[in-house]
Amino acid sequence: MKRLHIHVSVDNLADSIRFYSGIFAATPTVEKEDYAKWMLDDPRVNFAISRRGRAKGLDHLGIQAESAEELKEIEERLQAADLPHLAQPGSTCCYAKSDKHWSIDPSGIPWEAFHTLDNIPTFGEHTRETLEAEVAGAAVSSSCGCSQNPTQKMAAHLVAKVTGSSCC
Repeated sequence: MKRLHIHVSVDNLADSIRFYSGIFAATPTVEKEDYAKWMLDDPRVNFAISRRGRAKGLDHLGIQAESAEELKEIEERLQAADLPHLAQPGSTCCYAKSDKHWSIDPSGIPWEAFHTLDNIPTFGEHTRETLEAEVAGAAVSSSCGCSQNPTQKMAAHLVAKVTGSSCC
């Protein structure tokens, strides 16, 4: 059974852990100095917060698959609907190693479909900048000349595929 995933960027992790622990009536399943995650069954959600230097608010949404077969099903849905997507096998992020597929909705909200393979002791093996560059390099075959960071280029490329507009 799949699980909804929500990741929110926060300014103050301790205050946010206190807030969300109260709402969920549960302590985090994973708690690090820059990250916390609740694996809840009611509602069935993987809810994560972090303070990783991004703007506060919704970071991304997703679907967590419990098996490689479920992830393949989600990938096939993306392909059948001709939705833009980017495969990221063996990705390391959020203290986990996962196979992932990224997409972005017409409003620009990133969606992550993933199957967790293992836990890792760090937030990720790569820095945020190198990971963004790898993702952008796979999603954008050539630069459109805009002054965007790699994540913005990936988003612009995927939004352009969804909406039919140009990237700039």
